[in-house]
Amino acid sequence: MHKIRILFYLIGLTILSMGVSLTIKSDMGAGPWDALNVGLSNTFGLTVGSWVIIVGLILIILNGFLLKERPDFLAIFTIVIVGFFIDFWLIYVFENLEPATIVSKLIILFLGLLFLSFGIATYLQSKYPLIPIDRFMLSIQFRLKVNLMVAKTLGELTALVLALIFKGPIGIGTIIIALTVGPFIQVFAPRLERIKERMQ
Repeated sequence: MHKIRILFYLIGLTILSMGVSLTIKSDMGAGPWDALNVGLSNTFGLTVGSWVIIVGLILIILNGFLLKERPDFLAIFTIVIVGFFIDFWLIYVFENLEPATIVSKLIILFLGLLFLSFGIATYLQSKYPLIPIDRFMLSIQFRLKVNLMVAKTLGELTALVLALIFKGPIGIGTIIIALTVGPFIQVFAPRLERIKERMQ
């Protein structure tokens, strides 16, 4: 049982980080939180993956405050894995990936979107600690007494404003990702849940 959960957890985070890296390399605009991490990297130095970990740590503490509970420090494992793999993909695998045409940029963006959504849907099957960004959505819902869609939107807008301040890669891809990741996760999640049930 635990082996299956760990398998889904690690595979999901690996694929998720590859998707994030592809959206960044598409040069069409990354998701709001990813754009923030790229902007922070360009402004202050350190790798994008390092900022994933730093921002994640800040969110873990903030989430604990908003939810009025002990910070979910087990989520540190999640952000360290994601941060490590984002650097792995960006620095070692996709280092020379520089799409020159609109078509190639759109293809890379779409592939990134698919991998990102599939990765999220996969890691969620493990029921292990959420990525702090996802828990931030639940924290906003708890404190402001709003539904999940409003909470998700407020969280994304927060990241978007910060990404603009730090000159992160915001573009048409950012809007596409924000609007389509949720529906894609909804497509993948039930199928992955059936696969996990058959494996147990």
